[in-house]
Amino acid sequence: MQAIVDFILELDKLKGITRKTRPLGLDRYENSAEHSWQIAMLALSLAEHAAEPIDIHRVIFMLLVHDIGEIETGDTIVYAEEGWEARKAAELAAVTRIFGLLPAPTAAKLLELWLEFERAGTPEARFAHAADRAMPVLLNLANDGQSWRENGISYERVVRRIADPIRAGCPALWAYLDARLLEARARGLFGE
Repeated sequence: MQAIVDFILELDKLKGITRKTRPLGLDRYENSAEHSWQIAMLALSLAEHAAEPIDIHRVIFMLLVHDIGEIETGDTIVYAEEGWEARKAAELAAVTRIFGLLPAPTAAKLLELWLEFERAGTPEARFAHAADRAMPVLLNLANDGQSWRENGISYERVVRRIADPIRAGCPALWAYLDARLLEARARGLFGE
């Protein structure tokens, strides 16, 4: 029991990892724990639109563990284009340590889910990636491009980073976002 409590208390640190997007109507930035919860809800709501049949429970589990490594590495804006290999190696070391707080069978299950998400080789992982990539876009669209403008993120850069993963996991979501991104560009919501 103590191992589980230690693990859960370690996860509390995810609430202190600040991201670059603000929650709607708030002056502060969201944290990684809020992001994980919200994309799990997004995936649950979009499940019928997945590109392939999926086990939604597995998707939700993946989304709940996918950012745990940020406890040690911090968050990197999704639109960053360099340094991903080093970042992912650091995240793997972090999740290995954090999951290692748990009994070995549970630790192995969580690490397997984290790796499945990272590899994006299953329908569930592709759908989870679609939700993960879409949420910052949805918030930016609702916040008049807040983090795009603050961080100098262009329309082209957004599309380059999100189009393929969203299209692969949830084509209907990409069709929706594609049209809205074009509207946002026409409105000048990007940091050109």
